[in-house]
Amino acid sequence: MGDTWIAERPTMTSTSVASAPAVRTERRLLWSGLLFGAGVAASVVDLMVFHLLLQWHHFYDLSTLEVALAADGIFHAVAWGMTVAGLFLLADARRRDGVRWSRWWGAVLVGLGAFQLLDAVVFHKLLGIHQVRYDVGLLPYDLAWIGAAVVALLIGLAVLWRSRRST
Repeated sequence: MGDTWIAERPTMTSTSVASAPAVRTERRLLWSGLLFGAGVAASVVDLMVFHLLLQWHHFYDLSTLEVALAADGIFHAVAWGMTVAGLFLLADARRRDGVRWSRWWGAVLVGLGAFQLLDAVVFHKLLGIHQVRYDVGLLPYDLAWIGAAVVALLIGLAVLWRSRRST
């Protein structure tokens, strides 16, 4: 019978062995920042400020107040889930290889800006399930919301680009 049934493992060079864990850690770090940034944008900026404090809108405004509040609760749970998942991935990246904080903060800004842009374009404009505010001219609010999203996204991408590892 022999060992013919055992598949051979591909051989790895010394650079691929050393870089594979670093690449995984880098991915975890980036996902950590993206999830944390999106979670903060959703739970702190959008939900706490606009839904609860200012009471300008709810996640789903096309039905009754009870449905809107239930949708806010689900939105809140998902947002905090993203935030906590981001923190777990950050803790794992710290444990494995340490954290390049500039990379993480860049990813946080990208996550924050991407969520805010997704919210503005998809939920506000395409689906129309809520607006930033009601009974006012929307253009200044839309410009501020989308403009802030684009600025956060561009700053985050610039930070990520500047902090990349040299090849």
